[in-house]
Amino acid sequence: MQKLTNKEEEIMHILWKLKKAFVKEVMAEITEEQPHYNTLSTIIRNLEDKGYVSHNAFGNTHQYYPIIALEDYRKEFMSTAIENYFDNSYKNMVSFFAEEEKISAEELREILAIIENKK
Repeated sequence: MQKLTNKEEEIMHILWKLKKAFVKEVMAEITEEQPHYNTLSTIIRNLEDKGYVSHNAFGNTHQYYPIIALEDYRKEFMSTAIENYFDNSYKNMVSFFAEEEKISAEELREILAIIENKK
């Protein structure tokens, strides 16, 4: 799976949300700094070249849809992040969030309960 730019990832989240969309529908979902229509169209075609998106043609227009599931992308993204930033250690990742006060003791107890229930 090829790495996405921040803008490509933003567009993918819109496509995952909408399921299928024309470029103008994707444009309507962008809340900050809307790119020019042609720029957005190029980004979506790049996503297609990377294997994330496909399309149905309706004359000269295309309706795009994701062919990579959000969950598959999430797994790949998280695996890469944990490998690159936390020495491939989930313990280091959780410790990082605890030290940064991004996760509470209560949330950690909930995570432990989930782990215990899977055994």
